[in-house]
Amino acid sequence: MSTTTRIKPIHTKADHAAALATIERLWDAKPGTPDGDALEVLATLVDVYEREHTPILPADPIEAIEFRLEQQGKTRKDLLPILGSRSRVAEVLGGVRPLSRVMMVRVHRELQIPYDVLMAEPAQPASVVRKRKPARARSVRA
Repeated sequence: MSTTTRIKPIHTKADHAAALATIERLWDAKPGTPDGDALEVLATLVDVYEREHTPILPADPIEAIEFRLEQQGKTRKDLLPILGSRSRVAEVLGGVRPLSRVMMVRVHRELQIPYDVLMAEPAQPASVVRKRKPARARSVRA
């Protein structure tokens, strides 16, 4: 490895890409060596740059529920005792109905999904309860 690794602040995407390439090259450096120190400093600079330029979006509550079901080998059917009914499960997972506070408590307790995730705004907000279309007027034949 090279002990003359040039370290500079990361201001652009090109700087970021170059720093990542250098980190990859230095990955196996031993701690306490010049290359190990360079790796540690570069990793810190990359971390700061990424925190400022690529924020992590909050998790979507519906995606979190579906992911946890998949992780635990469960299906929508397993949400019936938690959310109440098949139609309620379909409405919540379909984004038609938001999670109520009671639902959030039950989902948290049963699926161990953090409250902050369940309280986050869904990626696609629940629409207002849909109104039924008016029935067609029957034509009266004389």
